[in-house]
Amino acid sequence: MIYKTLLAAVALAAGPLAAQHPMTGPGGMGQTMDDAMMRHMGPAMRKVMLYMPQHLLARKDALGLTANQVTRLTTLRDAAKAAEGAAEGEAQAHMKEGEQAANAATLDTSALKVHFEAAHNAMWKAHWAMITSAAQARAVLTEAQLSKMQTWADSMQTWTQQHRQMMKPGESH
Repeated sequence: MIYKTLLAAVALAAGPLAAQHPMTGPGGMGQTMDDAMMRHMGPAMRKVMLYMPQHLLARKDALGLTANQVTRLTTLRDAAKAAEGAAEGEAQAHMKEGEQAANAATLDTSALKVHFEAAHNAMWKAHWAMITSAAQARAVLTEAQLSKMQTWADSMQTWTQQHRQMMKPGESH
């Protein structure tokens, strides 16, 4: 995924600064970025993401979506994809410039900071496009369809909790 590439580039670009800020504890080098992001995103945000248009379209038969709903969700999906693509392109450009700043003969941390912040803001735009499309897509569903999604979300939450307990039985959850 492009986010992983961007995050890896940030990590490489910030390498010379690593000794100044060791990564220990939660969010440190002992866990993957996906694990950390999923844990910090929280159940409420994960629930919002269930309503992303592409997820709803993948379940169109199970949800009984009408042709009008499919059209509206397809429009939302395509608009979100375009916004995400533009934001990811912007982030990649800043990451490339940040990498060049990090690899310069003399490290200019202010230049590195400018590009890191710009890349971070661009990635935020991509995430925001996903969140808004999910919220808009949710509004397309009927009460009965929302109920089906809630049941599915509840079963996913239960499975996730059971899986965590099975994989790490000694930890409290």
